Amino acid sequence: MSRVYKLKGQSAAPRVPEVEIDFAAELNPEQLAAVTAPPGQSLVIAGAGSGKTRTLTYRVAYLLKNAVAPENILLLTFTNKAAREMLERVEDLLPQQTAGLWSGTFHSICNRILRRHAESAGLTRSFTILDSDDQKALLTKVIKEGNIARQVEADTGEKFPKAPVILGLISLAANTRRPLKEIIGKEFSPDPEFVAGITKTAHLYDEKKRKANSVDFDDLLIRTLDLFRSNPQVLSQYQYQFQFILVDEYQDTNRLQSELIEALAGQHGNVMVVGDDAQSIYSWRGADFKNIIEFPQRHAGAQVFRIETNYRSLPGILALANEAIRPNVKQFPKNLKASRPDSGQKPVTVPLQTPQEQAAFVAQRMRELHEEEGIPWNEMAVLYRAHFQSMEVQLQLTSEGLPFQVTSGLKFFELAHIKDFSAFLKFAVNPRDEAAFDRIVQLLPGVGAAGAAKIWTAWLNAEPARTGLPPKSYSAVFSKIKVSAKADKDWQQLGWTLDEIVDEEGKLRDPMAVMTSIFEGVYERYMRVTFDNFESRRQDLEQFMRFGGRFTGVEEMLSELSLLSGPEAAESAVPAADQGQESITLSSVHQAKGLEWRVVFVIWLTDAMFPNLRAVESGGEGGMEEERRLFYVAVTRARDQLYLTWPRLWPKAYTGDTWQMPSRFLETLPRWSVEEWRIGR
Repeated sequence: MSRVYKLKGQSAAPRVPEVEIDFAAELNPEQLAAVTAPPGQSLVIAGAGSGKTRTLTYRVAYLLKNAVAPENILLLTFTNKAAREMLERVEDLLPQQTAGLWSGTFHSICNRILRRHAESAGLTRSFTILDSDDQKALLTKVIKEGNIARQVEADTGEKFPKAPVILGLISLAANTRRPLKEIIGKEFSPDPEFVAGITKTAHLYDEKKRKANSVDFDDLLIRTLDLFRSNPQVLSQYQYQFQFILVDEYQDTNRLQSELIEALAGQHGNVMVVGDDAQSIYSWRGADFKNIIEFPQRHAGAQVFRIETNYRSLPGILALANEAIRPNVKQFPKNLKASRPDSGQKPVTVPLQTPQEQAAFVAQRMRELHEEEGIPWNEMAVLYRAHFQSMEVQLQLTSEGLPFQVTSGLKFFELAHIKDFSAFLKFAVNPRDEAAFDRIVQLLPGVGAAGAAKIWTAWLNAEPARTGLPPKSYSAVFSKIKVSAKADKDWQQLGWTLDEIVDEEGKLRDPMAVMTSIFEGVYERYMRVTFDNFESRRQDLEQFMRFGGRFTGVEEMLSELSLLSGPEAAESAVPAADQGQESITLSSVHQAKGLEWRVVFVIWLTDAMFPNLRAVESGGEGGMEEERRLFYVAVTRARDQLYLTWPRLWPKAYTGDTWQMPSRFLETLPRWSVEEWRIGR
């Protein structure tokens, strides 16, 4: 029998009353099986709306109730908010029993480990973490000090990428554990000079960080993994400490995160990963679908639990969701079952004639639901594959004065690249517009506010600024204005491009012609080397061009644009948090993951839009299956009503109206799973 030895002067810790939890009563059978699983390797496939957070929370509580010390539990999440929420729920179940439990994001956990073992990782404990702005500033300095951009541009005649683009390539290489050269060749340019320039930049960037005792977010994970591999005793310490590892949203993990999990669980193998393969939609930022789909193959004897009871959506929506994901070959087959009673209401498909008619339908139906059924504005959402697809809906909601917020980014006409483009148009109409001129000129390499002011002073002395009329030859006027050697080539190109927007009589061409010249002449090249999401921005600008195609003149277009983005429009379009009122949500599907609304409209469901063109043209099953998973995520956001819409005609910027086919994801749905609506004419 053990002896109790008391220290003098030490008061006994307050006794925590024993709390009983009836796991069988508080969980459904599927959840209970996962929560009470024996030690070992487990994969929990938690379908949409099935209570994933509840399952993880009760698993932690179950371990604590079964004599596992809090410090022996590691809970990895993708957001600090999720970690806090789970800990709070565990604390509600077992008050005062979570102290010492390690819970947080991969980055926060790795930060804690590196602080403890900084010297072994080649750092000091006072190391600093670079945020995205710090990274951009440091990498920009590296490019400038190394004279890299000038050398590459001299050798190739092409623009060298800006810091955000290069940082995106470096991060993708780190998170996928692929060579940077391979990433550059596939994602940007295979040109040897470009590859050499970017790899040199990455090397100098790493050196700069080391000298500054700084790390970026990817370094937190990389250096922790390197620490484990170079110091087996450190790894062994954490393997012994973290006897039970739980991972949330496992389908979103990348190769680097997977290697960290495998390292920590290497001795005991007590790891439970929770996720939904049908919601794996982030390969573009490095998430590796193989992590979840191949888990049973990598871990012989691993238990697989399926949680399929859905507490969110009506049966009709779940029936459609099950059919939507069924064609995917690589998946854990699942059949979501509703806990809610059947209302008899089915999801609705609605073909429309044009994008404008689609927007009009969405606005009218939302108004009906709000006024006739009392559904609050904030219980309705419009989801889309890409941000540019929201433009017509934004215009329609603005014109009707319906409150909305855009969670997929800024309002369409507030986007930086749309404002850049608008500045070109404003300057073309009014050569005395100083604000527009400044914005354009500061797009030139090496030109800041001071340089723009000098160029503006010179422009004021030119004839167009005096007369207020476009010149017959911008390039002739520009050739007389001195700019820096770094900006000279682009300044000349700008002049030649602006020459194209004026006809023989000195009048501006139609909006579509003007915008096409600006995009192809100067802005496409600038955008490709400046932004890390070029394709998304290009689609936005194509949509903006289609908007311009509605008008006969640039002046008319700009007037309408001013009204749409003016104070009156802002009253209906400010976020609800600023306005103190409910508002409709407009969001990309990617950013809607994890959210839910009573009513959801999924728009632009045509082939080449959803699924996107890249997946359609590639012909590969991997890309198409991820697009289908994205559609699955979209439809499972709806609780009560789901509307699936598409426009038959697409007014394209370059080729005119194009007839569109409905999305193949709609075509594969059984007719019994939807109700078809037709627009009366």
